[in-house]
Amino acid sequence: MEEFLSSYKNEFLATIITLVVIIFLKYLLDKTIRKIGRISNIAEPRTVLISKYVSGLLTIIGLGIIFFIWGFDYKEVGLVFSSVFAVIGVALFASWSILSNVTAGVVLFFSFPFKIGDRVKILDKEINSDEAYLIEDIKAFHVSLRKENGELLVYPNNLLMQKAVTLVYNLEETPDGTEET
Repeated sequence: MEEFLSSYKNEFLATIITLVVIIFLKYLLDKTIRKIGRISNIAEPRTVLISKYVSGLLTIIGLGIIFFIWGFDYKEVGLVFSSVFAVIGVALFASWSILSNVTAGVVLFFSFPFKIGDRVKILDKEINSDEAYLIEDIKAFHVSLRKENGELLVYPNNLLMQKAVTLVYNLEETPDGTEET
């Protein structure tokens, strides 16, 4: 055992450093995402969801670095990754909109000018309504919009990025332009 530890001392040290850096980056990015969410007044569940996405990406990058450190045979690791990505690719190709909606959800988190509680109009010829919708919830795949009459519209995130959306009024003001208390 002592011979094993002494012969792989550099690999153990590099692995520990990699783990510490990945954990520190996860902590730092999680704090940053939460701060952005708080400053932008974004709902906590959306902030947590984006944090999970970033954490998963960092975990995959960390595993790749550790595989490199330990000198895994690239052909074997490549075979495993290509097999996994082939299965994921086929699954996502069968329903490509899932990937585009998740990607749009991440982009909307950082750049969406509307918040839960705002009233918006979506300028889409397939939506036969000039009435404004209340944004009830913003999820990873879709936005829940409700009309005054109670009708619920679940609108995909990728379409929300493709269509023109106008802000009728936001949380701080009412339709008549006065401030809410």
